[in-house]
Amino acid sequence: MLAKIKTPQISRRGFLTAAGGAGVGLAVGLSLPGFAPKAARAATDGSFNPFVLIAPDGTVTVLAKHLDKGQGILTGLTTLVAEELDADWAQMRADHAPADVEKYKNLFFGVQGTGGSTAIANSWQQYRKAGAMARAMLVEAAAKQWGVAASGITVEKGVVAHASGKQAGFGDLAEAAAGIAAPADVALKDPAQFSLIGNPDLRRVDGVSKTDGSAIYTQDIVRPGMLYAAVAHPPRFGATVASFDAAAAKTVDGVVDVVQIPRGIAVLAKDTWTAFKGREALTVEWDESKAETRSTEAIFAEYRPMLEKPGTPARSDGDAETALADAAQVVEADFEFPFLAHAAMEPMNAVVDAKPGTSVEIWTGSQLPTVDQTVAGQIAGVEPGKVTINTLLAGGSFGRRAVPNSDYVAEAVQIAVAIGGRAPVKLVWSREDDMAAGFYRPVYVHCVRAGLDADGKVVAWQHRIVGQSIVANTPFAGLIENGIDGTSVEGANNLPYKIPNLSVDLHTMDLGVPVLWWRAVGSTHTAYAVETMIDQVARAAGKDPVDFRMDLLSEHPRHAGVLKLAAEKANWGGPLPEGVHRGVAVHESFNSFVAQVAEVRVRDDGSMKVERVVCAIDCGVAVNPDQIRAQMEGGIGYGLGAAMRNEVTLTDGEVDQRNFDTYEPLRIDDMPKVEAYIVPSAEAPTGVGEPGTPVVAPAVANAVFDATGNLIKALPFARHGLV
Repeated sequence: MLAKIKTPQISRRGFLTAAGGAGVGLAVGLSLPGFAPKAARAATDGSFNPFVLIAPDGTVTVLAKHLDKGQGILTGLTTLVAEELDADWAQMRADHAPADVEKYKNLFFGVQGTGGSTAIANSWQQYRKAGAMARAMLVEAAAKQWGVAASGITVEKGVVAHASGKQAGFGDLAEAAAGIAAPADVALKDPAQFSLIGNPDLRRVDGVSKTDGSAIYTQDIVRPGMLYAAVAHPPRFGATVASFDAAAAKTVDGVVDVVQIPRGIAVLAKDTWTAFKGREALTVEWDESKAETRSTEAIFAEYRPMLEKPGTPARSDGDAETALADAAQVVEADFEFPFLAHAAMEPMNAVVDAKPGTSVEIWTGSQLPTVDQTVAGQIAGVEPGKVTINTLLAGGSFGRRAVPNSDYVAEAVQIAVAIGGRAPVKLVWSREDDMAAGFYRPVYVHCVRAGLDADGKVVAWQHRIVGQSIVANTPFAGLIENGIDGTSVEGANNLPYKIPNLSVDLHTMDLGVPVLWWRAVGSTHTAYAVETMIDQVARAAGKDPVDFRMDLLSEHPRHAGVLKLAAEKANWGGPLPEGVHRGVAVHESFNSFVAQVAEVRVRDDGSMKVERVVCAIDCGVAVNPDQIRAQMEGGIGYGLGAAMRNEVTLTDGEVDQRNFDTYEPLRIDDMPKVEAYIVPSAEAPTGVGEPGTPVVAPAVANAVFDATGNLIKALPFARHGLV
């Protein structure tokens, strides 16, 4: 199948064949002069910043600076351009932009990269302006050709027209428009004029290609003379190769070479299966003198005592310690959260064609192109600018492809360099590689203590967190401020509830287990601890959990807005079928606000079934409402699956889970009915890829408590016989 699929040079750039032949086309963007990608050079003189390409046939291609890994970024960014361009949706196309930090950086990060649910948020003005500039240039070209005033020209659904009856399509004007200087500034539409932004009926630009199989992923790439590689990784993190014997591996028919790289031994073969078989035949002795050898329980045993000691302050309002001592009633609980794998549908892979000291070309679903360029260049001995990255669609990520050390990309480059660049290399990780040799959501333990006065009002809140830093000892270590890794405490240190005496502190632990951001990052554990405890405090005060939260959210109307909407749509307080109970949670992450009400049936045998989740989100302007609802549905499924059964455990430092038989994903019969509602808003767009995930687990846990009186303090739920 792979050999029959066109390489991306053809499938991605076929529309340029006509452009190259005719010598016309249009690339526009935000700054002049600029860089035109390889795709546009046949059609332009390189003087425009290429967010938008217009071909002679009228096709408009939007170059997305962010990776689409299933969340719909190609469609979202295309919508922004098409709206201001007044294009017909049928003429819109999308592709990933080349790796170039100066032109395509994430405006929030300063590097080219996708993460933190920032793609639409940081591109909101940028891509709309790109579309508006393209429109202005097309109008100016038409005005000159027709000898009319530009003010008398209209653009609608891809047609440029004048009251005289003259009209033209975008492609008809592309050649003339290419010679017109982009305006220094443009006016953007009033939201009341939007026809595409906010339209729930837009079809995804990649929907057809993903349905008929023509969409290109890394696994589809075949280069002339390419070798396939598999790497034998150490069984324990931090171990290195002491010695190896490749004799048996080289006898496997189809194995071409065996080379050592920093993290293990790579087997190269004529196909992936043969590379895997050759790897099985290797004999490797590992040096484990610096390896992580602790088991999971030993790690928790080391963490738990830290809950008794003050940590580094992350937030301190009033005097929580004194207020707790004086409180009429104190409610407290400790929580434990396991390592979690990202478990994306597509395991890690990359294709590399390296010419050591000269150039490197990479094909992969690159989430951090700037980092991948830098790492690859260092390995191959070339400047980052000589590293070409062809960013392809990715089959999921959940943070896994945003790796500070570019682990799997680095391995592919190392292998290509080790063979002297004599052939392109496709590195493929198996599911077992991905589960046992990857990165993980860190283990955390929490202690939350809340104090109430005699009237049932919350007067104190003390939240202590113990866990491993994601960014320490990485290029992102600058995110640590005053000893606090913000990813460890987010969702706790920005608590919206009005409590006069509030403290949050952190103990950062040192482990040899590689950790990484996991969908919704810190909120995956902080939201659970906070929202289940708020329910406990509400019940201690004798108040309804929704009413109790609303009283505490008087200064946070957007939190209150989604909570009110979710409660209304779920008929909170209304009748339920026998055996079904409701739970609620509300949380802010990535500047979006989400509330969920879960309806859970607890069966006679003690197991549970989540039957319905009602979700409300306030994410500012809803660019693609259908995609927002899809992300809420997907995020709820992802978060629920993790909370129900998922944990990565270690035995003497070795990962126990290797595939989906021991790290079981959400099953179709586990998935509840989901209703997602979007709060109308004129605020700038905020994140939607992650905020739906952290809210579902506490909502479900609160429903279970309502049914059983038992607070689930250690995830996953399977530990407690609930699934």
